[in-house]
Amino acid sequence: MFGRRSSEAHPAVQHSTPPPQVEPASPAPAPSRAAGDDRRTEALKASHSRVLQALYERIDAAAAAKVPRDELHRQILELIGEIVSEQRLSLNARDQEALGATLVDDMVGLGPLEPLLRDETVTDIMVNGPHQIYVERRGKLELTDVRFRDNAHVMNVAQRIVTKVGRRVDETSPICDARLEDGSRVNIIAPPLAIDGCSVSIRKFSKKSITLDVMARQNNISENVAKVLKIAAACRLNIVISGGTGSGKTTLLNAMSQLIDPGERVVTIEDAAELQLQQPHVVRLETRPPNLEGQGEINMRALVKNALRMRPDRIICGEVRGAEAMDMLQAMNTGHDGSMCTLHANSPREAITRLENMVGMAAATLPTKAIRTQIVGAVNLILQVSRMRDGIRRVTHVTEIVGMEGDVVTLQDLFTFEYQGENRDGTLQGEFRAAPIRPHFTKRAAYYGLDRALLAVMSG
Repeated sequence: MFGRRSSEAHPAVQHSTPPPQVEPASPAPAPSRAAGDDRRTEALKASHSRVLQALYERIDAAAAAKVPRDELHRQILELIGEIVSEQRLSLNARDQEALGATLVDDMVGLGPLEPLLRDETVTDIMVNGPHQIYVERRGKLELTDVRFRDNAHVMNVAQRIVTKVGRRVDETSPICDARLEDGSRVNIIAPPLAIDGCSVSIRKFSKKSITLDVMARQNNISENVAKVLKIAAACRLNIVISGGTGSGKTTLLNAMSQLIDPGERVVTIEDAAELQLQQPHVVRLETRPPNLEGQGEINMRALVKNALRMRPDRIICGEVRGAEAMDMLQAMNTGHDGSMCTLHANSPREAITRLENMVGMAAATLPTKAIRTQIVGAVNLILQVSRMRDGIRRVTHVTEIVGMEGDVVTLQDLFTFEYQGENRDGTLQGEFRAAPIRPHFTKRAAYYGLDRALLAVMSG
């Protein structure tokens, strides 16, 4: 893979044309007030630059991309040691190790983003051009000291992401949704739409399996809310999960999906596949953007329609945002009980309005009352999730759709989160309060033998 200056160079790597001199991809050390530290920093940068230039002269990038990561790292460290010895540079073992890791990240990974992707405390990564990268930890945004070299470096990483899932991002198609190999969701918007350089937003894939019990321990929901949601899943209620951006809708959908019977056939439909269903019989569908000629697009609505022909027991739609709402409601109304979807809204009542508006995109001539009747017949439960100011995501409402009074959809809250104060550490205090009512789906729960358990939870 690597070529040496002698005639014994490996045939896979004869000297490639070296790229122009570049700054090292690793983040520059923070400048110190001490003049000695400043001199060391500058010397380190100069040494890094010389090593990188020599490395690029000896590496065949195409051959390196086929080598396993650990082996590539080992070989690069060997080559860095040789270069440091040949050029008599003052790079200690720690500096060489850091430089080797940075180069491997840049060659086969996502460059400066790799350490952030490995950091399990980071849930979101937001790249605003080459010199401003934010992360979210524990629900709070933080500015990092991670940097790209320039705009071209950011675009190179963005291209690497989208190419792996058969998509593209450039000036003619500057917006793209994609995913990483681990399932993390990625949105990229490139110049000229992004004025200050390519913007990359990564919603990281959680390596921990999230269940309703885990959410109860984390105070996202109460134990009684978890019990009611388990009963709702067992009763095959059609559920809409509503919330704002980054509120935890997909996390809750994943937790709810774990309650699906392993014997059922489930079809999932998403713009960028990120759901983590554990059942054995799952068919995952993903939309496709248009090609360079503007043809070949397969949108969410086409996939929902096709899913109905695939004999699903349940349909799970990652996010409803347009005319596909009409087909999703029809699926829920035609025997696909237990289907679920998410949408953006700030309250259960607003979720109903959003559904109305989206159905109107598909059937503009349909009367409002007819649309609302269809919603009432299709949706049983709305779960409202919110990221609160302490950074914790909570289910703030568990709301039933009861029926209609005249032209108005009637709702009743089974549980609501009531704010009660703030602890010294900044976390909010509150209670998941059960309403003193009999759930509308009690009769359905009786069909599954769960009515007593439901009433016991609501009264307890």
